[in-house]
Order: sequence, then structure tokens, then C-alpha cells
Amino acid sequence: MTEPVGRERPRHPISARVLRREQLSPSLVRLVVGDGDIARFDGERAAAFADAYVKVMFLHPEADYDRPIDMAAIRTSHPAEHWPKLRTYTVREWDADAQELTLDFVVHGEEGLAGPWAASVGTGAEILLNGPGGGYSPDPEADWHLLVGDDSALPAIAAALQRLRNRAGDPAETLVFIEVHDQAHEIPLAIGARTTVHWVHRGDEAVGLRLVEQVGRALFPAGRVHAFVHGEAGAVRQLRRHLRGERGIGLDQLSISGYWRLGADDEAWRAAKRDSNTAVEAEDPVPGG
Repeated sequence: MTEPVGRERPRHPISARVLRREQLSPSLVRLVVGDGDIARFDGERAAAFADAYVKVMFLHPEADYDRPIDMAAIRTSHPAEHWPKLRTYTVREWDADAQELTLDFVVHGEEGLAGPWAASVGTGAEILLNGPGGGYSPDPEADWHLLVGDDSALPAIAAALQRLRNRAGDPAETLVFIEVHDQAHEIPLAIGARTTVHWVHRGDEAVGLRLVEQVGRALFPAGRVHAFVHGEAGAVRQLRRHLRGERGIGLDQLSISGYWRLGADDEAWRAAKRDSNTAVEAEDPVPGG
């Protein structure tokens, strides 16, 4: 996700319930959550960002926590291996009237923590979440937009496309590149008249390989672009080199970072992300250089 805008963290997470569940594709599950104290969700803040997100909290099954959940207290009263784990998910939609929050979860079989949970969770189950945060919305002054990502970025790209389609006035041209396993993993997207979506099927090839290739040989429109590029960290690093060095796109025109890293769980990736970002910035090419 885009780096969060600074704000004081709430002491206790929002506690809600799973209201509905929908299988959008073999790898994407939609959960609609509400009830509990969902009224604490800051819908106005979420509306400020196309990539608005929440941190979903997963409690350790063998730990006994006091209620309401208090992370500061848990860190002083429980061993580190029993601390709750957090996973980041895009706000696909917030319905203020119904007080319902829609979240899309990427599922890759039994891998990971949140995916298997989302694949099997039943209605009525509790869900704990913090947020929302965010950092990106399509620039209304841009001449055109570029949206690039793998499965992990698909919910944020879908939300950005919805926002672009609903924008008043003459729509800007938009190019979209989304890498998924195959055609069965594509989902319907709300797109405007000047939006072109390229679904990139990786099959059994390495994540990001075909995505980097497709973006690398794409014909870009003229004018100033605003780009959203997120997904597997290694692929995003290659895309950044290409967009900055070969395409001459300035950092002020880019929302770009790795959502995850191949071979690392979320805790390991977050621990290494700061060092990785520093290394990427150090090698950042000078546009046109």
C-alpha cells in the first residue's frame, strides 16, 4: 500500500462482523462487514483516497486477550509470538447509509494467514480492523493515467477505475495492466470510455515477469501521466527503473511501492521494506540521464 498519511493510532481496533461473502474469482474473495462498532469507521477519510486501506488484525488462537483489544497492553503482557498480526487490505467500498465496509481478499490456496481465513470464514465471524489510511487518488490535472499491478493491487486498481469513471467532465485516457494467473482470475471492472485494460496472464511463469515485459513495450500517450504501480517488490523495482529512467516519469507523478515480496511473509517484508526502499532510492535513475 501507499505509505500512510500520519495520524494518531486508535487505542482499540474496530470490531465488526462478516455480513456477506462472495467468491469473485478463484483467487479473490469479497467480504462485506458491518455491525459491532463499525460506526467508528472514518468514511470521510476513506473517501479522500482511491487506495484507502485498513489493517485487519488476526489474534493468536492460543492467546487469551482482555477485551477490548489493546495492542499496547498486549505487548507488555504477552510474549511476542502471541501478539496479533496485521494484514493490509484495500477499502473496496464504504456504504455510509448501510454502515457496511467491503474488502477484497487475495487467496492463494493454503498459503498465508488472511487468505485461508477469508476463504473459509462464515457470516457472523468477528473481524478486527484499524484505519483507514491511504495516500493516492488520480490527479485530476493529469493528461492521462497509468495503473499497473498484480493480484494484490487489483482491488486498489478497481477502486481507482471506479473513481475515474465517476469523475465529472471529459475523462482522461487511462492505461491499465493487471497480471493474474489466467482468464478465470479476471473480474469485471467499472471503466470509462477512454480506458484500456490489458489483462496479463502469467500462467506458471514468475510473478511480475510478463507484467514488466508488457509495460516495457507499451505505447504511452503524450502528456503528463499520473501512475499507480504496486505489487510484488522485485517486479515493482524493475518497473520503477523503467518508468523513471527510460520513460522519464518524475517521482511526483508516481505512486509506486511493493505490496509484498516473493518468498517472504508480511512480517518479514515489512521489516525489510525500509531498507529496500532506501536501496531503490539510491539506485533511482535520473530521468533522461
